[in-house]
Amino acid sequence: MQGEYEVVIGLEVHVQLSTASKIFCASSAAYGADPNNNIDPLTFGLPGSLPVLNKQVVESAIMMGLALHCQIRRFNRFARKHYFYPDLPKGYQISQFDEPICEHGNVEIESGDSTRTIGITRIHMEEDAGKNIHDMRTSASLVDLNRAGVPLLEIVSEPDIRSPAEASSYLKKIRQLARYLGVSDGNMEEGSLRCDANVSLRPRGELKFGTRTEIKNINSFKFVERALEYEIARQHATLKKGEPVIQETRLFDSNTGTTHSMRSKEESADYRYFPDPDLPPLVVEESWIQEVGVRMPRLPDDYKKELIDKHGLSEYDAGVLTSERSWVDYFDSTLEICGDAKLACNWITSELFGLLKKEGKEIEESPVKPEDLGTLISLIKKKTVSGKMAKDVFEEMFASGNKPEAIIKDKGLEQITDEDAIRKIVEQAFNDNEAQATQFIEGKDKLHGFFVGQVMKLSKGAANPEITNKLIIAERDKRK
Repeated sequence: MQGEYEVVIGLEVHVQLSTASKIFCASSAAYGADPNNNIDPLTFGLPGSLPVLNKQVVESAIMMGLALHCQIRRFNRFARKHYFYPDLPKGYQISQFDEPICEHGNVEIESGDSTRTIGITRIHMEEDAGKNIHDMRTSASLVDLNRAGVPLLEIVSEPDIRSPAEASSYLKKIRQLARYLGVSDGNMEEGSLRCDANVSLRPRGELKFGTRTEIKNINSFKFVERALEYEIARQHATLKKGEPVIQETRLFDSNTGTTHSMRSKEESADYRYFPDPDLPPLVVEESWIQEVGVRMPRLPDDYKKELIDKHGLSEYDAGVLTSERSWVDYFDSTLEICGDAKLACNWITSELFGLLKKEGKEIEESPVKPEDLGTLISLIKKKTVSGKMAKDVFEEMFASGNKPEAIIKDKGLEQITDEDAIRKIVEQAFNDNEAQATQFIEGKDKLHGFFVGQVMKLSKGAANPEITNKLIIAERDKRK
């Protein structure tokens, strides 16, 4: 299929914003409340209730627009999108249509060993619908309106994506930016990030797009890839049989890894958009955009470049650290104390991440504070504690939350750096192991490691390794 057809994919990503209240009313937007607890007259669509725009939603949209290199429209307005479903009491969704807040942007994604630029068609603000709950015991469908009115940003890409893997990379990038900016937690399990995928095939070299299908509400990176892989294969098989691809909306079944038809694909005319008469046009002044831009944190690509250029980290390590804003924040705090970027990176990505994964914890829950990890690394650099002993100290820090200095003192783990003290231990090791000492003196160099082990055993791991190695060679040469 690679040579015969080209895959064309566009994604519509719905980002649920982390605001305290809903987009047009004061009801809570918090996740997890009892059904129909976060409601009010506007959520129910009761006559006479009027929407009032949440300012934080607009600022979140501006931030995402700036992060995705979009043009911020100075004049934009809300529209009513009409469809009839039980979880939409008003009979329409307040969204944006032909005058969205952001448009004409782009984002770079990493695909294999290369970097690709994906165009952003638009970003618009809208309210979420409620949730239908199908009770299998009673064969009834229930409606929970807690989610109705929760603010969303819909980010629509250009049809520039060419593979399921690229689609997953793009979705991860959008999530990363949303989390860095703090506009969303990006929790896909809770529905904070959902994706609709449009996919079609066209003969390679053809400019005209093929007939597309839309796959609705995919909620994980893995499922995006699986759904697209299946749909691409299905469309290819259809075309090979000489049959037309039907334009329709399909659902992905994660249990079977297949898609199935949901309904015929709607076009914008089916929704009968018109400007919402209850909401005035939104005018975004240039001063407001600049004010929001000043408050934005550094973005992951900027962090990554600094870690590589300024601190000498590899592209891989810099990519790992900047995957999450909380990770690079932890790194920055650690680095501020120890001043060694490579050691800080190694301890975070190996020791800390290993224990966090084992315990099922996020870095925000780490018992080891970044300042304490920075102190431990500083103690290693000062040779107060050896690298090997430091791992034991770190495990105790993770288990107890205690400071590294206190653990080192309590357990007597401070490294021995006095040469006279280590020399006496080396002499004892040679005297206690005369046969091995003779062989070592006669040229059996492999026994060097044996004597290092003996010194460490006698010193309970406290002898400085560099000094130990030097004095073992000196003792051998003295006895020749």
